[in-house]
Amino acid sequence: MLSKKTQYAFKALMYMAQVEKEGPILIAEIAQKKNIPIKFLENILLELKNMGVLDSKKGKGGGYFFKERPKNITLASVMRKLDGPIALLPCVSLNFYEPCKNCDEGDCKLRDTLILVRDATLKILEKKSVADLV
Repeated sequence: MLSKKTQYAFKALMYMAQVEKEGPILIAEIAQKKNIPIKFLENILLELKNMGVLDSKKGKGGGYFFKERPKNITLASVMRKLDGPIALLPCVSLNFYEPCKNCDEGDCKLRDTLILVRDATLKILEKKSVADLV
């Protein structure tokens, strides 16, 4: 399940992609237009900036803007950066693998099934970009 933070991040990124040609966008505008608590949004946008997805400009005409083009920002990359693994179990994660305690990975039918779920999910999330959401 997507965290509230990632849901808000996607809402903000979609809005920013829609109005991208207008230049940097103020946090207050995004918060008001997308009904996101401003303090929560400030933290999310700062995190996206620290990840290299967004950048910001201070002063008159300032605000947040895309550092990367929206068509190059995959949904999977945003989800991983904000929430961590996409896989439902750590033993099937590609980027955050950890063995499950008290489990025989070689004979775990749940693991086998969740690998299929992971692969199907990633096939979609790695193809879709923020631009596709607009």
